[in-house]
Amino acid sequence: MPQLLENNNNNININKIRDLIEQYQPPFWLYDADVIYKKIKLLKKFDVIRFAQKSCSNINILRLMKKKNIKVDAVSLGEIERALISGFKSHTNEIIFTADILDNETLSKVVDFQIPVNAGSLDMLIQLGKVSPGHNVWLRINPGFGYGHSKKTNTGGENSKHGIWDPKLALPIIKKYKLKLIGLHMHIGSGVNYLHLEKVCQAMIKHVIQLNQKISSISAGGGLSIPYRFNEQSIDIDKYFQSWHSARKIISQFLGRKIQLEIEPGRFLVAESGFLVSRVWATKKTSNANFVLVDVGFNDLMRPTMYGSYHHISVISGDNRIINYHEMIDTIVAGPLCESGDVFTQKEGGTIQTRKLPKIQIGDYLIFHDAGAYGASMSSNYNTRPLIQEILLYKNNSIIIRKRQTIKELLSLEQ
Repeated sequence: MPQLLENNNNNININKIRDLIEQYQPPFWLYDADVIYKKIKLLKKFDVIRFAQKSCSNINILRLMKKKNIKVDAVSLGEIERALISGFKSHTNEIIFTADILDNETLSKVVDFQIPVNAGSLDMLIQLGKVSPGHNVWLRINPGFGYGHSKKTNTGGENSKHGIWDPKLALPIIKKYKLKLIGLHMHIGSGVNYLHLEKVCQAMIKHVIQLNQKISSISAGGGLSIPYRFNEQSIDIDKYFQSWHSARKIISQFLGRKIQLEIEPGRFLVAESGFLVSRVWATKKTSNANFVLVDVGFNDLMRPTMYGSYHHISVISGDNRIINYHEMIDTIVAGPLCESGDVFTQKEGGTIQTRKLPKIQIGDYLIFHDAGAYGASMSSNYNTRPLIQEILLYKNNSIIIRKRQTIKELLSLEQ
């Protein structure tokens, strides 16, 4: 849920952001380590918390996770390398590689470092089995249905590329290559619907019974939601856990052994810790719209353009005047890109919306809340714009955890 910047009890407040603006100059990403640690505590009932690093893959964020004994999920060779550099150990279950394909370079790394593979396709199992008999594997199962806050985040059902549709077909491959099946994974999409949750739990029980293999773990996947708006409800973690725990007990009883319950959150752990700090460089008025243009675009924060996602926006004055929140104006907030879709106030599908904001002038700062997940990690160099810096608040200190990229660095690979 958006933090009120007027509350000085919060680590990140107006005064702190003003200090950081003076020290680092916007635009920049800002994270609060304390928020991440608080979110980790909420999931303590699960046996294993495995961070979906694609949501926020900075190695310094990964090191925060490692300090709290969080394990990590990697979905690419680059993410495997990030995990190893961050201190996660190979030849253990600290890193799991989850994917639907295995290219040669990634396969070599997975085999050399004995990283368990969460296979989303039968072809992966064949490739792996041919070169690494006995390798630890999971099966990512597509249960035949999905759910997501957007069609683009639905990862189950007939139209999803993810997961194995009929996991029974995996068993002959596993047997042929003497692969070791250690777990089943099921993730149908981002967002929590409790009716769908029960369906997923029942689907997991069904597949465990049908496969009847001596697995040691099940994974609830990720997709735990957070409230991006003030009027949205937070997820009931106890209810979520109890649904999976009940399924786990049935599975344990059926298999006659203790089964570990994993959860694989991404946004839940990091979204609310993160802010995007930007500066207003232009305002313009058309016949029926007020535009405010800032120095960050969808190359920095993709979610509004990609999914129509909502991020609360706070205003900090650039001239120390008191912001008047009693006179709110219908405002469209947009970025600098040469692209009509570079708008932060839009619905999924590109329909432009206005946002009630106070009167804004050049030199003010707009703060995008709850941007710690799928913010910096989805950034690009579109329009030849360098990646912006990332700042971490940790134990009352601010630390640069990613330097601001220069145009020279950006162009160096092409010379």
